Amino acid sequence: MITSTVEENKKIKVVTIDDINKKLENPALFIEECEEKYTRRVARAAAGIKENISKKPIILLSGPSGSGKTTSANLIADALRRENINTIVISMDDYFVPGEISPGPDGKVDYERPDRVDIPLLKRDMEILADCGEITLPRFSFSDNTRSWGETIKRDKDTAIIIEGIHALNPELTGGHHDYATFVYVSVRTRIADSTGQLLHPSKIRLLRRLSRDKLFRGRDYKHTVLNFPSVQKGESLYIAPYKHRADYDIDTFFAYEICAYKKVLPSICTNFEKYEKRADMYSVLPHFLNLANEIETGLIPSRSIVREFIGQ
Repeated sequence: MITSTVEENKKIKVVTIDDINKKLENPALFIEECEEKYTRRVARAAAGIKENISKKPIILLSGPSGSGKTTSANLIADALRRENINTIVISMDDYFVPGEISPGPDGKVDYERPDRVDIPLLKRDMEILADCGEITLPRFSFSDNTRSWGETIKRDKDTAIIIEGIHALNPELTGGHHDYATFVYVSVRTRIADSTGQLLHPSKIRLLRRLSRDKLFRGRDYKHTVLNFPSVQKGESLYIAPYKHRADYDIDTFFAYEICAYKKVLPSICTNFEKYEKRADMYSVLPHFLNLANEIETGLIPSRSIVREFIGQ
């Protein structure tokens, strides 16, 4: 019997930057060890999902921004396919409501709120798929906030459906579906410590991931990302974290070597990190830990690693 990994992930895990740098004496082996650890975490979750797949053919996967949801969903799908379970991955982002988003009472647009999702459509499609029905997948365009329609899919009794998105565990969207769905939560769970005991919190590791992704793929400088991160964290506190206890499987997406990759991608943060008003103390830990880390050759990182979500190929 495969048991849930939720309890074991409640313990605070810490690795030191000195240990990370020491492991870099053999970078290829270090990266391989980190990737294998994550593969084992995914395999444990996949084994439990397989055990209950006849009763729970839907897998709902949630996690905060920068947690590696997309890659995790695809790796779980790969693990299930190796067990001869046909698996389809669906992004909940494609269920966003088309059109402009209205600002809230404070005059600001909340991009994290659950009603960005077309909840009736999502619930309908989940129920149809659970009942081995056929649906046409929506496709959402972030460039102009429009919806189009993609491929038609039909689930048979030997097919699993993974739906990944930040609100996948929110009962407002998926509350009545635990009877036919397995819930998975992914996020960074491990902290990095310096020689004085100062810690780099998992949320800051996810911020480094966002900084790298925003710089490389979204044309945003690190000032924009840092200044917007508090609103992202507010959304996590309101809409994501309160429901992570619902997960059957809780997967730590931390890779000990990843800070060394972000140092290579984000050199300006190490040398020219501006102070942002009241947020200076909150974010000064980023250049501190990046400067302590040794760089790694990113070409050694596997193409399907979660880290590739944030540094590219």
